[in-house]
Amino acid sequence: MNFVKNLFNFYINASIHLGLMAYAFVRITELYFQLPYNEPLDYVIFYGTIFGYNFVKYVEVSKLHHKNLTKSLKSIQVFSVISLGATVYYILQLSLKTQLFFVPFSLLTVLYAIPFLSGFQRNLRNIAFIKNMIIALVWAGVTVLIPVFDVQNQIDSISLLMCMQRFLIILILLIPFDIRDMRYDNDLLKTIPQIIGVFKAKKVGFVLLLITLFLEFRIAPNVYFKNVFLGMFFVILFLLMKTKEHQNKYYSSFWIDAVPTFWWLLLLMIVR
Repeated sequence: MNFVKNLFNFYINASIHLGLMAYAFVRITELYFQLPYNEPLDYVIFYGTIFGYNFVKYVEVSKLHHKNLTKSLKSIQVFSVISLGATVYYILQLSLKTQLFFVPFSLLTVLYAIPFLSGFQRNLRNIAFIKNMIIALVWAGVTVLIPVFDVQNQIDSISLLMCMQRFLIILILLIPFDIRDMRYDNDLLKTIPQIIGVFKAKKVGFVLLLITLFLEFRIAPNVYFKNVFLGMFFVILFLLMKTKEHQNKYYSSFWIDAVPTFWWLLLLMIVR
């Protein structure tokens, strides 16, 4: 039983679940725009997400405790290096234009983790109000704009609407994490729950969710996509409303992050 628990914890802590979330979002984009399955691009995003999140989460820990890292953290480091190697392997199979499209989002990820402001004491993660904006921007750009551009060589109005919807969905999914972390986050971060409280933060999430539903009726290619999204609308709303500050260990890190995967699987079952 301990083996299964440790394996599951590694799956969460090594950001594999987040990598699957990114992969699911890309596959959703491909279904909406009827893009051909692109294994190198999809795997770049899967492995790149794993490496990027582990880099952001553990870079400071590794720097401070590199001589006495725990066994689990060492395993995560090794897995992150493997993920970086896989990212490089697959990105070299992409066209130069697509590779260049990754640059600004990769740079934002690095600046999110590495201090470069105020005498190299602060990074983008520590700047009030914009932390979640950066996360949502990177996710929307990588999982919507890059797959579309890779095939179409342009970004049309529908792509921009989906990018906006994806941006809002990420912001909504981040609210449970902000509520969970209120006890630990620096007050200077100015997250939505810190500014207006848990109840009003949920109301903001509900309003943003309504906007995503409106956008869906402009984006969805047919009624089947709309019906699936409507189902996900209520799933996200339920998870958002049930969120509390003292939540189960895996409530946000597993169930919230599993939403895109469930969405993708539903599309595979109903749309095709």
